[in-house]
Amino acid sequence: MSTVTATGRRTHRRPDSTLRSGALMASGSLVSRATGFVRSAVVAAALGVGPAADGYAVGNTVPTIVYTLLLGGALNAVFVPELVKAAGEHEDGGAAYTDRLLTLCTAVLLLLTAAAVWAAPAIVAAYTDYGGAQAATTVVFARCCLPQIFFLGLFTLLGQVLNARSRFGAMMWAPVLNNVVVIAAFGLYLVTAGTGGTLTPGEAELLGWGTTAGIVAQTLALLPSLRAARLRWRPRFDWRGSGLSRPLRSAGWLMLLVFTNQLAYWVVTRLATTAGERAAAEGIDGGAGFSAYGNAYLLWAVPHGIVTVSLVTALMPRMSRSAAGGDTAALRRDVSSALRHSAAAVVPAACVLAAVAGPVMAVAFQYGRTGADDIAVMAGALTAFAPGLVAFSGQYVLARAFYALSDTRTPFLLNLVIAGLNAGLSTVACMVLPARWAVTGMAGAYSVALFAGWAVTGYVLDRRLAAPAEAEARRSLWRSRAVTAQARLSVAAVPAVLLGHLVAGRAAAFGPLAAVAAGTAVILTVFALLARPLRLAELEAGLGAVLRRLRRRR
Repeated sequence: MSTVTATGRRTHRRPDSTLRSGALMASGSLVSRATGFVRSAVVAAALGVGPAADGYAVGNTVPTIVYTLLLGGALNAVFVPELVKAAGEHEDGGAAYTDRLLTLCTAVLLLLTAAAVWAAPAIVAAYTDYGGAQAATTVVFARCCLPQIFFLGLFTLLGQVLNARSRFGAMMWAPVLNNVVVIAAFGLYLVTAGTGGTLTPGEAELLGWGTTAGIVAQTLALLPSLRAARLRWRPRFDWRGSGLSRPLRSAGWLMLLVFTNQLAYWVVTRLATTAGERAAAEGIDGGAGFSAYGNAYLLWAVPHGIVTVSLVTALMPRMSRSAAGGDTAALRRDVSSALRHSAAAVVPAACVLAAVAGPVMAVAFQYGRTGADDIAVMAGALTAFAPGLVAFSGQYVLARAFYALSDTRTPFLLNLVIAGLNAGLSTVACMVLPARWAVTGMAGAYSVALFAGWAVTGYVLDRRLAAPAEAEARRSLWRSRAVTAQARLSVAAVPAVLLGHLVAGRAAAFGPLAAVAAGTAVILTVFALLARPLRLAELEAGLGAVLRRLRRRR
């Protein structure tokens, strides 16, 4: 198959090149997530999941919130389609267009970062009800972490340029270096200053700047790949009449989408921090606040990051080319393939998270200041999150199809369903449930919101991709392949979860790691045994590939 890269050169790629690229990214993401587990464990060992951990979680999350709210979503979704179009439309392969877009976005990042650092106290106050020492410590964390906005943006900008040129590995492997740096910073704290009490300003600065250093290292790790891709970025300020208005219009809708997401996240953050303070005031053992919710979310999102993000990132340039050429049939095939292949891995992963949530949380976080009660709170949240993983990955695939079509308005409107339900149901959960179970209810609320949004988005995209002359036939064929595969996986999931949970409970006497291993093995065995009777083609293909690789290694 012949394609034109963002450099203007024509390359030939075999049909399985997308899967190979996806596998490369998945391996990088897997290592990144594994080191991320170590990072989270070290952070939990140092800070636990109490007020100090909540302050760090808020301070370290604020840069991502501000960056994503104002720029990040636009960069992630708009860049690849626009660069692919420029490569095909411009005589220089889109080089000048890339220079202008990079220059414009970098200038915005610098201004945004400076403003955020200045406004750190106001930003922290907007997301928490903290006062006194807790507020002061959280502001210190935020001031040290907010410079991450610039480097997060630069990492995304340069990474999307690499992705448009079909160089996917660096962006997935670079976060490993980030995790190593943060582990070193928290390890230094544990060795030299960790007392288990209230953090001093100096200790907060050590942890905050150490976390920012990780993002800097992650960004610098892209430089070798950029050199290999022969990117020669020359700042250009001749923006008028250069065609940048199109991506800016698309970015406007994405900024609105992110804004609505962040409104919902703001509600969740306020509710979770309030629940944590309420639980502490009631003398409830176990941190039942924002850090517990965040740690559960962190583990929950791992399969999505390894499988779905890797697969769709590899597909995005091809989807964008199909959309630019008006080939909706090819785009439809890619969407259906991505849904089926991602579900073949994500559904079993969701079963594992649901069946062995307690042991998984214990393996990841039961160190240092984190005790059994803390693990129980986080495990409850993870169990409630688990079903939503399937909808989360499905929604991600469908949204990228709209972005490939350069349509960011429709995803914004559809996302209102998810954001509104998440905020509303989370509020109800926090009001109705005891403080001990508030974050569990909030996690369940997000799962419900994701399923509703996935269903609505699937319906709208189904109609969008159907050719008028054969709408019903096309739509029925596309729906039957993707949705039938999902239904069959769901049938297999029921016995897998029940048996996995039962076996993990019996193996718990030998420790949490044994429980995780036993439960996971049973769940995977159930899916393997049911793959052929239920005609789970993608799952069979994946298992076959693994078995062939194991035989070759022998």
